[in-house]
Amino acid sequence: MNSRRKFIQNGILLSAGLSMPGMIHADSLSALTKKIAPSDQLNFAVIGCKGMGWSNMNAHLKMPNVNCVAIADIDQSVLDQRSEDVNKQRGKKPQVYKDYRKMLENKDIDAVIIGTPDHWHCLTMVDSLSAGKHVYVEKPIANTIEECNLMVKAKQRYGKMVQVGQWQRSGSQYAEAIAYVKSGKLGQIRLVKTWAYQGWMKPVPVKPNGPVPQGVDYDMWLGPAPKRPFNENRFHFNFRWFWDYAGGLMTDWGVHEIDIALFAMGVTAPKSVMASGGKFAYPDDASETPDTLQTVYEYDGFNMLWEHATGIDGGNYGTTEGIAFIGNNATLVVNRGGWKVIPETENKDGKRVNKIEEIQLIKPNGNALEIHAKGFVSSIIENDASKLTCGIETGSIAAINAQMGNIAYKTGKKVYWDANKGQFTDPEANALMKANYHNGWKLPTV
Repeated sequence: MNSRRKFIQNGILLSAGLSMPGMIHADSLSALTKKIAPSDQLNFAVIGCKGMGWSNMNAHLKMPNVNCVAIADIDQSVLDQRSEDVNKQRGKKPQVYKDYRKMLENKDIDAVIIGTPDHWHCLTMVDSLSAGKHVYVEKPIANTIEECNLMVKAKQRYGKMVQVGQWQRSGSQYAEAIAYVKSGKLGQIRLVKTWAYQGWMKPVPVKPNGPVPQGVDYDMWLGPAPKRPFNENRFHFNFRWFWDYAGGLMTDWGVHEIDIALFAMGVTAPKSVMASGGKFAYPDDASETPDTLQTVYEYDGFNMLWEHATGIDGGNYGTTEGIAFIGNNATLVVNRGGWKVIPETENKDGKRVNKIEEIQLIKPNGNALEIHAKGFVSSIIENDASKLTCGIETGSIAAINAQMGNIAYKTGKKVYWDANKGQFTDPEANALMKANYHNGWKLPTV
């Protein structure tokens, strides 16, 4: 983006009392957008636009200098719905595509949002970067460790901006909590707990295979995943609970919480991982991934525990999800509702007193997803990767650690990581790091 574009955008928005690139209300969005010349706007496209792909695009569309000019999805009903959604917001429908590769030939597209199932993230991101687009990719960045490493390499080669959808990084409560952890006030931290208890999740009922829905390109949806008959359980949202496409709650929720934990503690890879769990809540439902899991990561000087459970909300410290930094002086608990500090006590002159000051719950400010989107747009306009709150290098750390937890679960072993070699000491675990593509699809080369 040249300096002229930045200057014009800043001038228009400042005249409206906004910062660049600020969020505004929908009623004034259309008029403000018309004041920005087409050459000074950012043209976005979306690959996979039913769920988070659309949520991410919607957050970006709250900025008047961002347009949605194209969408790609394998489901015609989704294309029709999202095309109309864009039309309602901007008065113009985007171009629609069943095959994202054709969409990437459009030279007018500046950036691509990837909201596909996990097993498609690597291919679509590398293809988008090689086509000269900036990328906002949903979490977890990939379904295997090999793909994660390849995606980092691709970003380094093509030099575009890449933001990962781990939007908790843009939440004020997490920034404040991380700063407090780094201050040392908690004392020596010997354990970090991360968890997600999801009471809303009910059993996935067993259903027979059936015909592919009208308007769905199912072969394209499968892509590099193994060939299987169509089954409604594996499609759209529920793909998360099947190993071919994703990693269950470990990678769905885990990357969010693990990301904050590892960033605050200043570590990237464990020395060892072990996991135990299974389908204890719903042993006979259709899902494959464990509904109950405990994973122990060993780092230098502390352990981290990940745990998840479906069908119940009774998580740690009375919260359904969160991160707890347990130190000698106090425990800091942070989640999407805010952060607080619970002090340890000690005996002084015959009385129990707090070791440090208690901090009651401090709630977050602003909409973290919208702030995350704003950071991505700022990074593109200013050509400044420091504006990204979760770049691909950072996003890969959480994804790789979550994949390590699943690998430990699948092997049933305590697995050890060789940081110098970038692999486990166990051959079975190393085999599970690999991406095995099917149906003629090939792992990208970078």
